[in-house]
Amino acid sequence: MTEKTTGASYAAAGVDIEAGDRAVELMKEWVKKTQRPEVLGGLGGFAGLFDASALKRYERPLLASATDGVGTKVDIARQLGVYDTIGHDLVAMVMDDIVVCGAEPLFMTDYICVGKVHPERVAAIVKGIAEGCVLAGCALVGGETAEHPGLLGPDDFDVAGAGTGVVEYDRLLGADRIRTGDAVIAMASSGLHSNGYSLVRHVLFERAKMSLESHVEELGRTLGEELLEPTKIYSLDCMALTRTAEVHAYSHITGGGLAANLARVIPDHLHATVDRSTWAPGAIFHLVGKAGQVEQLELEKTLNMGVGMMAVVPGESVDVALTALADRGVDAWVAGEILDRGDHTEGATMTGSYAS
Repeated sequence: MTEKTTGASYAAAGVDIEAGDRAVELMKEWVKKTQRPEVLGGLGGFAGLFDASALKRYERPLLASATDGVGTKVDIARQLGVYDTIGHDLVAMVMDDIVVCGAEPLFMTDYICVGKVHPERVAAIVKGIAEGCVLAGCALVGGETAEHPGLLGPDDFDVAGAGTGVVEYDRLLGADRIRTGDAVIAMASSGLHSNGYSLVRHVLFERAKMSLESHVEELGRTLGEELLEPTKIYSLDCMALTRTAEVHAYSHITGGGLAANLARVIPDHLHATVDRSTWAPGAIFHLVGKAGQVEQLELEKTLNMGVGMMAVVPGESVDVALTALADRGVDAWVAGEILDRGDHTEGATMTGSYAS
């Protein structure tokens, strides 16, 4: 008698299509909350649709696009089993890059890669992305959830996203607008944001042997709560500021640190100085530095040190700009100025010592 053999299947290989369909159903209500009038169709199509006729009001519209992820911060979310905040980080990393040139965020797509689809978990991730899109003023028009058994563990995941915005050509912000005497305004970060977590994890877990569940007195909460603090989304704040005051440029402080990111928008003939004494970095930055004996310059080129976004404005616009940001609940201050390049070889440098 011949034994009956069972043929291979997608499910046997570890891919659960029904779980994926269940995840889509669970996330629909959150995606719906992000819709703008220009969005056509619903979730489930092969492509997201955005009515480009809305751009007719622009004389020369420029489309701005960006893509990013949140790095190894996803491992903190995995360890804690908290999945509904990491999406805020993703939206911030993408849309705050787009708004730097003065563009209005329009829409975003996401990519979620998992070892095994847990519908509620995937829906929680999308919930966070959707909430972030609302905070950024953009629509979530589509995405992809991919199951990669054998490549990722059952609880492993990663997220990435891409976004599009639009800006009028003659309102494009950047290096061409910056002038000697401009002021550099710093906007406070909500914490580490989504950069430098490879260093942070190495220092706090491998060297200092700390636990995510540990209550850290100087932080006022557990280490895990601190490390999962969502990245602040500045998109609507920057757009409001641009409408209220004259702004020459923005710089999103991400990987590479404050000086390096500010230098990206400074023209070759000018130089930016940032005075450390104008603010005191939060306790988490001191904790990482002390626990890992990390030199200050290494910290500054890896972490945001308490500043998540910078605006370069003419001197006469400073008061209006600071008032506008304060009205929106954004902690901001004058942190530096724009000078002639002189003998400086770098576009931006840090001076002084941090306030205590």
